[in-house]
Amino acid sequence: MFFPIHDDNPLREIPRPYVTWGLLVLNCAIFLMQASPLGSHVAASFAIVPAELLRVGVIGGAAMGPYDVWPVPERYTLVSYMFLHGDIAHLIGNMAFLWVFGDNVEDELGHTRFAFFYIACGIAGGLAHAVLLPGSTIPLIGASGAVAGVIVAYLIMFPHVRVWVLAMRVIPLRITALFALGLWVASQFAMLAIPYVVPGAKIGPISWWAHIGGIAAGAVLVLTMRRKSRPSRTA
Repeated sequence: MFFPIHDDNPLREIPRPYVTWGLLVLNCAIFLMQASPLGSHVAASFAIVPAELLRVGVIGGAAMGPYDVWPVPERYTLVSYMFLHGDIAHLIGNMAFLWVFGDNVEDELGHTRFAFFYIACGIAGGLAHAVLLPGSTIPLIGASGAVAGVIVAYLIMFPHVRVWVLAMRVIPLRITALFALGLWVASQFAMLAIPYVVPGAKIGPISWWAHIGGIAAGAVLVLTMRRKSRPSRTA
């Protein structure tokens, strides 16, 4: 749909978005570890597998499914899964959204609350995926649930800010966050509806429910965690 490259939205409360930078570095470092021969096998142990998570519960131990190498308790995968990515495109896509929009959300929430916000949205996305696809044995990885929370928080707080995006990944456009991110949020719900509207339609390996879970958590949390009420910014 589009690829974000920049927003006209300077920081006002913090000098540097250290948590956002830390998340970017951590995701990239773990991806490099995954690229090693050992990492490609071990990563499955830290992914969410709905059937395994629901079998032992969030207070249970490791289910040790067929993909597991290490006995990681399933509850920990609700956090670890969001730092794993399937390929470089998966990583770049998530990190681009975090890079462009994460700093301003961190600016509004503060470092500590933003870290909690990000992790909570990721957990909500993982739980939504597991609960709504309880029989799935396919490992779920990716920061999309957490990033979806960041996206909807930005949309709520800065709907009129102008952002630069690449439409169709090649056409540069400067449009409002309301249009760009609102369209992105709407598309997540639309993708869930496609199989019901077009029977037999394939919507790819993306977990749309993880996105929806992150969106829902982000919308609720940002309203309670924001520093204080402020007017929307324009640019």
